[in-house]
Amino acid sequence: MKHWKPVLCAVLSAALLTACGAPAPTETDVPAPQTVTFTDALGYEAAIESWERVVSLYGSFAETWMLAGGALVGTTSDALEERQLDPGEGVAVVGTVKSPNLEEIIAADPDFVILAADIAGQAALHQALADASIPHAYFRTDTFDEYLSMLELFCSMTGRQDLYEKNGLAVQEQIDAVLDAVAGQSQPTALLIRAYSSGAKAKGDDNLAGVILRDLGADNLVTRHESLLEDLSLEEIIAADPDFILVTTMGASDEAAMAFMADTFESNPAWTGLSAVRNGRYVLLPRDLFHYKPNARWGESYAYLAKILYPDLAAKLP
Repeated sequence: MKHWKPVLCAVLSAALLTACGAPAPTETDVPAPQTVTFTDALGYEAAIESWERVVSLYGSFAETWMLAGGALVGTTSDALEERQLDPGEGVAVVGTVKSPNLEEIIAADPDFVILAADIAGQAALHQALADASIPHAYFRTDTFDEYLSMLELFCSMTGRQDLYEKNGLAVQEQIDAVLDAVAGQSQPTALLIRAYSSGAKAKGDDNLAGVILRDLGADNLVTRHESLLEDLSLEEIIAADPDFILVTTMGASDEAAMAFMADTFESNPAWTGLSAVRNGRYVLLPRDLFHYKPNARWGESYAYLAKILYPDLAAKLP
C-alpha cells in the first residue's frame, strides 16, 4: 500500500508554482525570486522575499537546502562535524545546533534563516530574529512526508524541479517498493531503545526509527506497554520477550551509549535469555540512517530496517 503523498507545507504564489514546473535554470537564467508565504512548524507566518543569503541552524536542513540546489552563507557546526557537509568556502559557522550565536547569525547578513522547531535554543530566537527584521521559518522532519514537503518548498524556491524529482520523488518510489515487498508479512515484535552515555529510553513513533518501524508493520512494544516510555524495566522486557531489540544512539559516541547498555542490561544474566539476544536480533542501528535525518537516504533507512525485520525478503528489497 502506498503511504506517501507529496504535500506542500506552504501556500506559494501562483507565479512561483509555475516556476517550480519550469526547466532547471542555468547560471544565466535564474528566475527572479517571488515572495513565498507559509505557516511554519511552530505556527508562525513566514514571508520570504529573497533566498540569496541563507543560514541554516541545523545540519540536516542545511543539507536539504543544498539538495534543492541552494547555497549557504552560514550554518551550525553539526553540518560540518556530524553530517560532513561541504557547504563551500567562506560559509560562516554560527554556533552549535543547540546554542546558535545570534550575533554571528546577524553578521552573516541573511535574507532567510532556517531553524529547527524541536530545539529549545532555536525556538527562543524567534522574537530576536523578528526584531532584527530577518525572515525565518521553523521546520521539523521526523517523517519522510515532512522531509518531502520541505524539499518541495525549497525546490520551488530554487526553481529546481529536477532535484525535487531526484532527491524526493525517486526516494518515495524506493520506500513504496519496500512497503510493497513487506505487505502482508507476519508482524514481528520489537523494542526500540535510544541509548546514550548516562541512560536509555524506549521510543515510539515520535522519532524517525519508530516511524519506520510502524510503517514496516512491526509491533513496537511501547504501543502495548506504555510504561516502558517512562521506565525501561528489564523485568517488563523479559515478560514481553520481543523478537527484536533495536538500538539507536545519541551523544558523543556509539561506544559510550553501548557501554551504558552493557553495564545496565547486558550484565544481567536474564538478558541473555531474551529471544532477541539468543537469535542475534539485538541490533545497533547506524546513526546516519536512524539518528540523523536521512534526507535523500530515507529509502535506504526503510530498506535497511526491512532486511532486519524480514530477512527472508532481503533479496527482494532494494
